[in-house]
Amino acid sequence: MTPLPTATPEPIVPTRTPAPLPTDQPPTVTPDPTPTQPAPTAVPTLTAAQLERLAGYGLVGALEDVTAAADAGLRFGHYAFWRTVADLPDIAGLEYWQMVRLGQIGEAGQWPAIRAEMEAVLSERPGSYWLIGNEPDVRWQDNVSPERYAELYHDIYAFIKDRDPSARVAAGGIALPTPLRLRYLDRVLAHYESTYGEPLPTDLWHIHTFTLREEQDSWGIGIPPGMAESAGELYEIEDHGDIELLKQHVNAFREWMAANGYADAPLAVTEFGILLPEDYGFPIEVVSRYMLESLEFFRTGTGETGLLADGNRLVQYWFWYSTYDGGAYPTGNLLDVPTGEVTELGEIYRAFIDEILQTP
Repeated sequence: MTPLPTATPEPIVPTRTPAPLPTDQPPTVTPDPTPTQPAPTAVPTLTAAQLERLAGYGLVGALEDVTAAADAGLRFGHYAFWRTVADLPDIAGLEYWQMVRLGQIGEAGQWPAIRAEMEAVLSERPGSYWLIGNEPDVRWQDNVSPERYAELYHDIYAFIKDRDPSARVAAGGIALPTPLRLRYLDRVLAHYESTYGEPLPTDLWHIHTFTLREEQDSWGIGIPPGMAESAGELYEIEDHGDIELLKQHVNAFREWMAANGYADAPLAVTEFGILLPEDYGFPIEVVSRYMLESLEFFRTGTGETGLLADGNRLVQYWFWYSTYDGGAYPTGNLLDVPTGEVTELGEIYRAFIDEILQTP
C-alpha cells in the first residue's frame, strides 16, 4: 500500500466543496454518437410500498447529477447537494435536503447572502429538510468556532421556522463524532443556552462518519477552529475502512444526544463512504464490502440510546458519498457522469437496493 504523506498540500477531507453554479440547469453534454449503442432500459416505476422501503436511503452529490442517477436506476429516497435551491428536478418519492453553508464557497453561496433562495424554498417547498452547515468543525469547509456556529444557527433556525414552522432543521454537521468534536458541540450547546436562555432547538442532528486523522498540519480533518488541542484521534490509513469504528462513532453520537436531552431526535448520517484511493488499500472489494456492511448497520442497528419511536434504531437517514465526484475523491462513485454508466460499485449498490425493494 502506498503510504500517505504526513502532510499533504491539500488535506484529505470528507467533502468536496462545489463552486456555485451560475444556473440550476444541468450542463450540456454532447453524447458520443455510437449507432450500435442500445437504447437505455426504462426504469420501472416504484410502488408506494417500495418507496416506503427507501425511506432511510440517501445519496449525496452535485444537484446536476441527480436526474442521471435516477434514470440509471440508482434508487434512493433522499438527496443532499450542499446548496439551497428551490427549482429542483421532479423525481417521484424523492426528498431533497437543502443546505445552508456558513463559509468557504464565496459570499454568493452562503448565509446570509442566500436569504432570497431560502425564501423561495420555504414558500414553494414547505416541510423541507434543512442542514445547517457543512463540517463547521473543519477549517477548509465551513470553518467556524463553536460559539460562532451557535450564533449562526440561532439566526438561521429562526429565519426558517418563522417562515415555515413545518421545516425540519438539522443541527451539527461535524466531520466525525470523536471526543474532540463532541467537545466542540458541547461548547455550541453551552454558548447557545448562555446567550439565548434556552437549549438549542433542533428537529434532528446530522453527522459525517469518515474515519480520518485529527492532527494539526497533517492529513485528515485537522483540529476544529477555536480549539487549542494539537491532536485528537490519530487514526491510520487502514482505520478509514473499519466498519467497527463507524459503529462506535454512531453509538458515541447517540450517547451524546441522549446525555444532552436529544434522545427523541432522529439522526442523519449525511455523508459516509470511502475516500481514499485503491492504491492506499481500498480496491473495489474492500469498498463494496464496507458499503454493504454500513447500509445493513444503518438499516437494522439498534441500541439503548436509539430513537424509541423508531424501534430504538440508531440512525434514521444515511447518505452514501457519492453519486459522482469527478475530483479528488472518486472511490465511492456510483455513477460515471461523463458516460452515464453505472460503476461497478453502483451495480453492487443497485443490487442491494433491488433486493430490499423486492422483499415481501
